[in-house]
Amino acid sequence: MENGSSHQHFILNGFHELGALRPLLFIPFSIMFVVSLLSNCLLLYVIVSQRSLHSPMYVLIGSMACIDLSLPLFFVPNMLLSFLFGWRGISLTGCLLQMYLVHLLGAFQSTLLLWMALDRYFAICTPLYYHQRMSAPRFLKFVVPLVIRNVLMITLLVVLAGKLPFCFSNVIDHCFCEHMALVELACGSTAVNNLVGLLTVFLIPVADFIFITASYIVIFCSVLTSGKSGGKALHTCVTHIVVMTVSLVIILVAFLSYRVNSGLPVAVRVFFSTMYLFFPSCFNPIIYGIRTTEIRQHIVRTLTCRHLVQNNPHS
Repeated sequence: MENGSSHQHFILNGFHELGALRPLLFIPFSIMFVVSLLSNCLLLYVIVSQRSLHSPMYVLIGSMACIDLSLPLFFVPNMLLSFLFGWRGISLTGCLLQMYLVHLLGAFQSTLLLWMALDRYFAICTPLYYHQRMSAPRFLKFVVPLVIRNVLMITLLVVLAGKLPFCFSNVIDHCFCEHMALVELACGSTAVNNLVGLLTVFLIPVADFIFITASYIVIFCSVLTSGKSGGKALHTCVTHIVVMTVSLVIILVAFLSYRVNSGLPVAVRVFFSTMYLFFPSCFNPIIYGIRTTEIRQHIVRTLTCRHLVQNNPHS
């Protein structure tokens, strides 16, 4: 232990194994960042500006776009500056604040997929009562408990991490303040932190996934047994399932890379734990824009109108 004191300043050292090639990472990550910002802004603009897209399903998609737009802003600019100029320092307070915001918004990515599954369940399985079930007062009983769960679990996670003494090293092998990457540097017992980390994973993304899966099983069984034409509704369900599957696979790979001694290079581990937050922000708006017919039509119309205005400024 060095002087018996705890570090208050840290170095974010993700991808340091690449050496002189590390600045080249600025190119792919900056392209992804621009794609994320533009695609989510376009999706939000279309949903907000079109009255026909103000139904609960599109409001939830718009909420997902807000999360996907906000999440990269809390760690990607700092990461890009680190790649380009080598600015890697962060205070413990700044690290904990970044950890809280990143993990909280990451938690709401999976929770929004659960709310979307509930929306589709009500629309397909109880169509006569859909607007009643999805009215704000009634739907809040599904929203409030999950909001409280996410806030409490992430707050507990970060508070416990902030109480740890960091006596040995202040170099974080990551591009942002990821929970396990910081906890690994602690010189005290981290058993409670590891337990709360596991509980957070099982109570948020895993629990959400179980309820989402159950909802879609009921939905598909309902459509198949009723003999009704549910093509359009099922098409929307498949879109949600694609988004959920991609997100879950990346989350599980990132989670297991930290907790299973698989001999993975540190750079690979950092890559997956960065992608589980960053990739959905690029992927989600594109897949919703392509696969959701109403949104796709309005996006094409919006881009076409802007193109015509630019070509005919005096018309």
